[in-house]
Amino acid sequence: MTDLVSFLATGPAVLVEVTKTLGSTPREQGACMLVSANGIWGTIGGGQFEFLAIANARDLLRGAGVEVMDIPLGPEIGQCCGGRTELRFRVASPEIIEGLNLRMKGERDEWPDVYLFGAGHVGKSLALALRPLPLKATVVETRREELEGLPEDVETRHSAMPESLIAKLRPGSAIVVLTHDHALDFLIAREALRRDDLAYVGMIGSATKRATFASWLMREGGEKSWLERLVLPIGGTAVPDKRPAVIAAMTTAEILAALTSHQKRSSP
Repeated sequence: MTDLVSFLATGPAVLVEVTKTLGSTPREQGACMLVSANGIWGTIGGGQFEFLAIANARDLLRGAGVEVMDIPLGPEIGQCCGGRTELRFRVASPEIIEGLNLRMKGERDEWPDVYLFGAGHVGKSLALALRPLPLKATVVETRREELEGLPEDVETRHSAMPESLIAKLRPGSAIVVLTHDHALDFLIAREALRRDDLAYVGMIGSATKRATFASWLMREGGEKSWLERLVLPIGGTAVPDKRPAVIAAMTTAEILAALTSHQKRSSP
């Protein structure tokens, strides 16, 4: 998706916000999008519902349109969600855009952290799969050259002792261990499993690697119960395809599910 600054440079726009929802709806209250004469930024759910909103926003840019729409999401507009959504339309003044930027920054500050230890084939594929999601992903590597070639908006860290970073992670973080060195994988995973407040601890590998790690962990003073919190292999076994992009896609789904579950358990 085009970044917000680039989109706004194309001309005037209208901010469309979901202000109320009832029943089943495509997006939640607070979801928003920007509509210009020739483009859109973001989405409020798609389908005929969104087409109606886009048309009204462009009418507003031309001096017509309405500032509020109450849309039933049923047969009247060719949708079957069954709920109802209220939308607010405002021409995007500098003050409105500043408020949107502040809101987006606040939301980003709350995004969960995901640390990828290792920038091999799967690590790079996973970093790319996580990019468009509401997550703060960081790739950690002992080999500086392996961090080259990643997109500029992917956070990277070069560390000679990546296992030392684990203690500094925020509670609720997710980590994926996929370095080039099994011994290093084990060190990182052990430090992660010492903590019981991480949302996800995954390691690339096989059933054999899991058994080897379990034996090593017991010799190194770990506890058997820690293994219950280790996802190994990452990505599950439902899709028997070991290409990096496929493993990354399946692992991304695992991470999102684990983060959602952790957030629910942590909510008051």
